Amino acid sequence: MVFVLQLNRAIRKVFIIKHKEKGMIISFRKVAFIFSLLFILYGSLMSMSKGEGWLDNRLFEDHSSDKWSFYLPDPVTFRPEITTPTEMLGFRPGDQHARHDQIVAYMYRLAEESERITIEEYGRTWQKRPLLILTISDPVNLSIIDSLRHNHLSLMDPSVSGERNIEEMPVVTWLGYSVHGNESSGANAAILTAYYLAAGVGDEIERLLRESIIILDPTYNPDGLDRFASWVNNNRSFTPSADPNHREHREPWPGSRSNHYWFDLNRDWMPVQHPESRARIRTFQSWKPNVLTDHHEMGTQATYFFQPGVPSRDNPLTPARTFELTGKLAEFHSRYLNRVHQLYWTEEVFDDFYLGKGSTYPDLQGTIGILFEQASSRGHLQQSRHGDVAFPEGIRNQFLTSLSTLYGSLDLRIELLDHMRTFYTSALQEAGDYPVKAWVFGDPYDRSRNYHLLDLLSHHCLDIYELSETVEADGYRFEPGRAWIVPSEQLQHRFVRGLFETRTEFTDSVFYDVSTWTLPLAFNISSAELDGSQFNSRLLGSRISDPAFPEGKLYDFDDDEKAGLESLDGIYAYLFEWHEYYAPRALFRLMDSGLRIKVSSRRFSSETSTGLREFDYGTILVSPGIQDNGKTAGKIRTLMETIVKEDGVDVYAVRTGLTPSGVDLGSPTFESLEKPSVMVISGQGVNSTEAGEIWHLLDQRYKIPVTMADIRYLDDVDLNRYNTILMVHGNYSGLSKTFHQDLQRWIEEGNTLVAQKNAVQWLVGTEWLNFETKSPDNPILLGESSHRYEDLQFLRGSQAIGGVILQAKLDRSHPLAYGFKRDYLPVFRNSTLFFEEPDNRFAVPVRYTDSPLLSGFVSRANMDYLPERPVIIAGRLGSGRIIMNIDNPNLRAFWFGTNKLFVNSIFFGQTIQRDATID
Repeated sequence: MVFVLQLNRAIRKVFIIKHKEKGMIISFRKVAFIFSLLFILYGSLMSMSKGEGWLDNRLFEDHSSDKWSFYLPDPVTFRPEITTPTEMLGFRPGDQHARHDQIVAYMYRLAEESERITIEEYGRTWQKRPLLILTISDPVNLSIIDSLRHNHLSLMDPSVSGERNIEEMPVVTWLGYSVHGNESSGANAAILTAYYLAAGVGDEIERLLRESIIILDPTYNPDGLDRFASWVNNNRSFTPSADPNHREHREPWPGSRSNHYWFDLNRDWMPVQHPESRARIRTFQSWKPNVLTDHHEMGTQATYFFQPGVPSRDNPLTPARTFELTGKLAEFHSRYLNRVHQLYWTEEVFDDFYLGKGSTYPDLQGTIGILFEQASSRGHLQQSRHGDVAFPEGIRNQFLTSLSTLYGSLDLRIELLDHMRTFYTSALQEAGDYPVKAWVFGDPYDRSRNYHLLDLLSHHCLDIYELSETVEADGYRFEPGRAWIVPSEQLQHRFVRGLFETRTEFTDSVFYDVSTWTLPLAFNISSAELDGSQFNSRLLGSRISDPAFPEGKLYDFDDDEKAGLESLDGIYAYLFEWHEYYAPRALFRLMDSGLRIKVSSRRFSSETSTGLREFDYGTILVSPGIQDNGKTAGKIRTLMETIVKEDGVDVYAVRTGLTPSGVDLGSPTFESLEKPSVMVISGQGVNSTEAGEIWHLLDQRYKIPVTMADIRYLDDVDLNRYNTILMVHGNYSGLSKTFHQDLQRWIEEGNTLVAQKNAVQWLVGTEWLNFETKSPDNPILLGESSHRYEDLQFLRGSQAIGGVILQAKLDRSHPLAYGFKRDYLPVFRNSTLFFEEPDNRFAVPVRYTDSPLLSGFVSRANMDYLPERPVIIAGRLGSGRIIMNIDNPNLRAFWFGTNKLFVNSIFFGQTIQRDATID
């Protein structure tokens, strides 16, 4: 066999490569192809047992003497007319990191050359890089692909799924790679996988293509992948250096794990707040594959992980059969990795609990989601306790588990198809037994938060309806036009429950990610569960599938009233309340146009075209009388029309400054506002995710320019360019004495510093303010006699607050609480840092309630610390303000409910009275 391989390689080299310049490549490729076919039977005999494809000893030769050797089988089993990765890229896979554009070009080349592949651009990233899927199957299948897809989706419909002959249906397998940009062995393995599927020859691969539809997404995160490829390729040594201190392995902040805005896209499968995720989920829902892979990397000192994960931390809504099938597929992964003597593990560390990550989201959709984690070379070669970790070996392992998934899914085809059918049949059965028959929700004061929740839900193909009749439940009144209803009895029953229910009891106390994510709480939208006595089908109005962004309304006077005013100049002022989510965008738009703006610190009433109306704390006043001469009444009205249409706010025209009740419009309790000029401290030591959350919020939603200033250059920054500086969670011990002094002077001159989470701890050390923080003692260190050494890691993890939703109470008259209509607010917490109570209680506009747990896991020791603790404290330094939030109000871009707490500090921080601060 060795002779055959060497001969075929020589023929390929001579006839294909040597004669390209002579214009003879086509005919000689055919010769090489015919020669290769003579040995197909021999190659088939060398194949391993059924389900292992062409895996023979050639792939598993000992490469210890040359870890950079090419690891695909020799071309005897491949169609020579298909361009190899090396021919296209100009280097062997693993010799360097392929850029995204190179991967894209190669995928298009394969689709052009192979009748087994079609290619589709299904979306674009923030940086406008294309997102691709390859649909790979037998050409006959591809010719009727829409019919096959619809037939596959019919397995979700219990009314017809029983009639489907799954014996004749192909299994649908989705291969997905490198959602984290610096975990690039997956994306580079996608190149080999695609080539194998395009060019492989043999009975097993032909059967695989006949009985499978393969969806291949070469990289979930192109922007991050390109950052990483650029870094490691530019900083590599061509004599490989495995030293972990080598520059290649020390990527600068913020790294390339994340997308453009530094978000972890593997936490965005459910929230769908980024274009990559939104497009991917739409595509996933259009196929509902039977299996989905999620190829990652982990620390260099590890080995290889594949699921099942920690059994005690499986999501309780996922059927047991899902984990049984995951275990069956694991046997295939084991078999493939055993042949190369690769160490691996299962059922530790990683779990399947948070339904917003790539291996858990599919489990709640009838799909088997599988996480793979490869020890990372974080470059090309790096030392580890298991020997040097080479990039090609990482690619090899990801490639092998891609194949093990494909052939495992093929072998389990009938079971997987039956699982899809049974998953949805049993979901309806569970819904029938579940006491909650529907969830009703809606905020009557904020169209935009309603819209964003509907938008999120609609991406997951849920049954959502407008509420058709008034409902009173759980102390709330829900009315048609501002409320919606999601029935429990639907195909997505399990997923819907996962989004709406609260949970405070768990079988485990350690979580790889957050322990809760209840959406109505995250959005601060009123919701209620309806039981069988409250729910009936008459409540279901029109179905919602693609919600539109809501417009507001300009409440002006009719023509007769305007005639009495003589002209638009007769309108005394415009008012809009702060309840709408995009009121900050509207306010900044007006400020940016040069208007002078005031905000009310009191409630009042005023006569409008709709009659007498009550206006709440934080109402924005736009008075033509205080503007510069160029800001005519007509121009102001045009701006009002713009914010109504584009920002979704309701604007009310008024004809007089006198009010029937409360303060008049010229009252000194209306505070003048300054247009924000914002800087965020970023760079080494700063939590890039939290910095990115603020960058995304201000840039994408509120359209407020923001300077992301690198911590290394702060000594050179003229702070006078800004009136607001933001510090997120991080380590700020490296800030220079010069910057420390400049920042103190800047605050004292009347500016605002906003700090959250561990940045608050840094402020303790400055001694600018008289306040304290504390973390509870860890009870496990007290060492109960029943605890064993092996329990230590578990016990330590159980004392962390990985993510919990707590109830806080607001002082709605405080500037930091403007825009909230209820006295209570769900907040997210994921740290064990707590404020001590300050001397001035007026400095605490938000604090936890006396019984704060709404959803999630909190240890007893941490729970004892929570009641009545401050969430936000306002301080003063000279004429400036320091606003400290112990939590993160901008979590993952989907915690819409507390964004306003954050943005209020930017717009209204300077309006906080001196006596309501600590010093």
